[in-house]
Amino acid sequence: MRRLPWVGLPTDSTVLGHHRFAVAGEKYVRALVDAAAVTPLVLPSLQPPLPADDWLQGLDGLLLTGAVSNIEPQHYDGGRSWPGNLHDPARDGNAFALLQAALARDLPVLAICRGFQELNVALGGSLHPQVHEVPGLADHREDPQAPVEVQYGPAHAVSLARGGWLAQWQGSERAQVNSVHGQGIARLADGLQVEAWADDGLVEAARSSDHCFVLGVQWHPEWRVMQAPFYHAIFRAFGQACRQYQQNRLDSR
Repeated sequence: MRRLPWVGLPTDSTVLGHHRFAVAGEKYVRALVDAAAVTPLVLPSLQPPLPADDWLQGLDGLLLTGAVSNIEPQHYDGGRSWPGNLHDPARDGNAFALLQAALARDLPVLAICRGFQELNVALGGSLHPQVHEVPGLADHREDPQAPVEVQYGPAHAVSLARGGWLAQWQGSERAQVNSVHGQGIARLADGLQVEAWADDGLVEAARSSDHCFVLGVQWHPEWRVMQAPFYHAIFRAFGQACRQYQQNRLDSR
C-alpha cells in the first residue's frame, strides 16, 4: 500500500522558558491531515540552516506557514526595523534555503501569510514592512483585543484573477478572506503572477508560472479549513499536486 505524500513544514524558532524550541502551528498540521490528506513532517529551523537538499529527499511538498515574526528587512531592502518588530533569523535562513531547493526540484509549494512573503522575497520581490503606513493601503492587521474567532473571521473581499486557479476553485471572481498581517507585497517578484488582490490594490495571492504548483496566499486558509469550501479547495488542490509529484517520482525510478 502506498504511503500518503510527505509534506515538510519549516518551524519557527522560539524561546519558551529557558530553552529554544522548534515549533509549528497545529492548525497548519491539522489542515494538511484533514484537507490535503497528506502526512506532515516538521523541519526544525536551525542556525546555520541544515542542507536543504537533504531535507527534501523523499518529500512530496512544502508548506510555508504564517508566524508571529516578520522577515528581517535586510532581506528585501526594507530599511531599518523598529522596536517591537519580532524577527526569527533561523526561520528566515531555513525557509529561504528550502524554498530555493524546492523550486529547483519543482516540488509543490503552498505558502501562507509569512510564507507568501518569503516566497516573494526569495524570488527577488520586496515587501511593505508596515502596510498600514503606506498611503492608499488599508490596515490589514487583526484587532489584538478581539477573540481569535473574530481575528481569523472574514475581514475583507478579494478579487480573483479571471481564469486563475483561485477563481476556478471558488467558482467566482470574488471571495471573502481573513486578514492577519502587518507586512505585505510591495513589488511582486518576476515569475509570479497575481491570483488575487484586495480592493486597496494590495496583492493577496500569486502563483508561479514556471512551476507545477507554487501558490502563495496572504490570508490564512488553514483556519477552520473544513468549514470553508474555498479554503478547503486550496488545500485539496495542494494535496493533489503532492500526490501527482509522488507518482511522478515513483514512475521515474
